[in-house]
Amino acid sequence: MASDSQKMFLTGTYSSPTNPPFTTTHELQAPPSGTVNPTVPDKTKYLGDLRKAVATMQDRVNKELTSRMEDDKAREAGKNGKPVVDDAKEEENYGEEAQGG
Repeated sequence: MASDSQKMFLTGTYSSPTNPPFTTTHELQAPPSGTVNPTVPDKTKYLGDLRKAVATMQDRVNKELTSRMEDDKAREAGKNGKPVVDDAKEEENYGEEAQGG
């Protein structure tokens, strides 16, 4: 019966009026005992695999959205004629007095 297992997919799609869309998909193996009345071990394995896929998808979405947010901030700063803030440098110098010249 394991050869009859179907593939299932976890898919997330992002779209925005100002950024290109992206889709992330993870393929999951359906429980070998079926999706109607799966055995407890099959259900446990499937749910473990699903949990891993969700965590991987969430990480990918977070990275994509962080990148797009930084792009948006840089674009807005450029429109307003303000210099782009270097967040890494700001964090490195946090709490330090600025040296004027």
